Amino acid sequence: MSQAEAETLTPSQLNRQVRSLLESHFSYVWVEGELSNLARPSSGHWYFTLKDDKAQVRCAMFKNYNQRLRFSPANGDQVRLRARVSLYEGRGEFQLIGEFMEPAGAGALQARFEALRDQLRQEGLFDAAIKQALPRSVAHLAVITSPTGAALQDILHVLARRNPSIRVTIFPVSVQGESAAGEVRQALLDANAYALARDDCDFDAVILARGGGSLEDLWAFNDEALARAIVGSELPVVCGVGHEVDVTIADFAADARAPTPSAAAELLSEDREELLAQLEQSRRRLNRSMQHRLERATLQVKQLRARLRHPGDRLREQSQRLDNLEGRLRRSITLRMDQLRRDHHVRSERLLANSPRRRIEQSRDQVERQRVALDVAIGQKIAWQKQALERREQVLASLNPLAILERGYSILSDEQGSVIRSDDAVTVQQTISARLAKGRLLLRVEGIGGIDDGADREKPAK
Repeated sequence: MSQAEAETLTPSQLNRQVRSLLESHFSYVWVEGELSNLARPSSGHWYFTLKDDKAQVRCAMFKNYNQRLRFSPANGDQVRLRARVSLYEGRGEFQLIGEFMEPAGAGALQARFEALRDQLRQEGLFDAAIKQALPRSVAHLAVITSPTGAALQDILHVLARRNPSIRVTIFPVSVQGESAAGEVRQALLDANAYALARDDCDFDAVILARGGGSLEDLWAFNDEALARAIVGSELPVVCGVGHEVDVTIADFAADARAPTPSAAAELLSEDREELLAQLEQSRRRLNRSMQHRLERATLQVKQLRARLRHPGDRLREQSQRLDNLEGRLRRSITLRMDQLRRDHHVRSERLLANSPRRRIEQSRDQVERQRVALDVAIGQKIAWQKQALERREQVLASLNPLAILERGYSILSDEQGSVIRSDDAVTVQQTISARLAKGRLLLRVEGIGGIDDGADREKPAK
């Protein structure tokens, strides 16, 4: 065999060796270029071309990798691709197998922001239904911000002007840099933990605050973990980050967004003059409400007095009910005895129908036991019914209001015979009547004692 024949390869063998050579020589590479010819077949894989002004390279990105991207690329986008160098053996084409892609250039941060915003919105983290209502009145605020920034001074100035009674607890954090997002998130977790663990940290709400800046400056507030911590906060969170035009992921996740730190402080503080006006208005409403309530109570007392029944009527009703229960008890016992007698007769007939002497003797013993049990049951039933009857008689006697007088109580009434239930119904020097179990007394009111402190108080005559 000649040497030329020994080195002859088929196209598939050649392509396989070239592919192995490429993949073993190159590890991962980063390639930046313009994306074109993007195809997305039903398999979920992506096929596209990366090009510059001089050359192009075919690329593939399989479904398990492109699903992880946080943006949706389109033809014409400038992207950076992390890929393995390979060869498509079926056509002998050089290609890149992409595993990660991101926008290239100045739009990368904005794309990451929009991708995270869309992801969290699809998860429902920004839904209005899960946002907490802000408290109507705030006594204690937790402020998470830089202790040296102007945002903190703006917040304190607004609170001092509008409502200086609001307590402020500051959680100092960095608001810019790599560690800022973690510090802000931990401060929010600490504020919630303190509010649950300590009585003196009863925060009503939390303010996240920072002054304005570029997208890079505010990037700490575009952190996914921070957004989830804001949504999971037990305390209402108001985000006052940046200026009017600045929008962060924390703004979407917070229970309320304020355009500036000062606006956040105004949102959570009531104006002192408005509070005083509301207090005066509430006092007037309370007076009117008390007057109306007193009038309704007076009318209700009159209606109840007109509907009040004589105790003798209740006693007669209870007595009649007791007679009915006694009649039902007697009928029930009679019916039960008749039923037992019928059962006894049936069993006796069955006994006579079965003539063997041994079974007759056994049945005779059984009948005797049943008769004894019947007597015992009837006796117990009668005893139970008598006890129940006695208990009802005792309840009936306890319902008699005149029996209360036998225990030393008395019924007080004024000159018109109306029963006195409260010291508001009498005045000093008024003559009242006290009905006892035996006899009646005429009394004169020397003083009216307070229920709370036990001290007598003078009450002017009506």
